[in-house]
Amino acid sequence: MVTGDGGQSRTRRQRLAAELRRLRDLAGISGRDLAQRIGISQSKVSRIESGATLPSLPEVMAWADAVGTAEAAGWLAALTEAAFTEVHTWRAALQLRPHLQGEIQEREARAQMSRTFQPSVVPGLLQTAEYARRTFAMSPVPYAPDGVPAAVAGRLERQLTLFRDDKRFDFLITEAALRWCPGSSELMIPQLDRIASVSTLDNVSIGLIPHREHALTFMSHSFVIYDHHGDDLDTFVEVETSHANLIINDPGDVGLYENRWSLLSQMAIFDGEAREFLAVLAAQFQNAGA
Repeated sequence: MVTGDGGQSRTRRQRLAAELRRLRDLAGISGRDLAQRIGISQSKVSRIESGATLPSLPEVMAWADAVGTAEAAGWLAALTEAAFTEVHTWRAALQLRPHLQGEIQEREARAQMSRTFQPSVVPGLLQTAEYARRTFAMSPVPYAPDGVPAAVAGRLERQLTLFRDDKRFDFLITEAALRWCPGSSELMIPQLDRIASVSTLDNVSIGLIPHREHALTFMSHSFVIYDHHGDDLDTFVEVETSHANLIINDPGDVGLYENRWSLLSQMAIFDGEAREFLAVLAAQFQNAGA
C-alpha cells in the first residue's frame, strides 16, 4: 500500500509497533520469551517494537498466535501491509531542511553493503563537485537559494564513506547515464576519470552496461538496495521518482529488485574492461570539445 506522505507511512509503522508491543504487554510475555516462541532474536523484537524494523507478515501472524490474540490477526495483517511501502515527497521533505544528503548518509552508514543501479545519471557517490552542482540545479523540485551549495557539500561529505573498509559498494551504470552531460563536454572528462579511479578500491565494484550488450532485462528507474548482512535490520530498496522517494520494505518486492540486479549484472563489464570503456568515452568527449 502506498501513501501520499512520508509522515503517514512512519505513523503506520509506529502504529504497528505500538500495537505489537501492547499485545505482548497484555499477554505478560517478556521480549526474550516472545523471541523464542516465534523464532527471532530478542534484539529484533526490540527493533520491531521501537519501529526500527518492520516484521514480515508471517512474523506478525506468529506474534499474534504467541500472545494469544488470534482474533487480532486480520487487523495486524492490514497494519503490516500498509507499512511496507513508504512514500516521502521531495516537496514536503525540502520544506523541512535545505537538502536530504544527511538522511541518505544515515542509510548508507547503517548498511553493510549498498547496490546502486543508475540508468540516467552518474550515481551521487561517484559525482564530481561540478557535476553534482549542475544536477542539483536541474531538480524538478526547486531548492532554496542556498540549498544547492549545501546539497553539493553534503554529497561530497557522503563520498568519504567509500573509503571505509567495513563497507561494500556495488554500482551498475548504463552507457546512457555515462553519456548524459549536464554541461560542456569538458565536464565529463574528470567525471569519467573519477569513476575509473574509484573502481580500483577493493570494497567498490563498478559495472558498466554498454549499449552493445544483449539485453536480459530493463529498468526504467534507478534503485538502491541496502543490505544488512548478519544484522536484524531489514534489507530494503530505495527508489527515486520525480515527485517522491519510495522505501520498499516488503521482502517479496525487495526480491524483485534483487532479481533485476542479478540480470543487470550479467549485462555489465567490470574492472579493466570497464576502465578501458571509460577511457574511450572520455576521448570522445575530448574530441567533441576540441
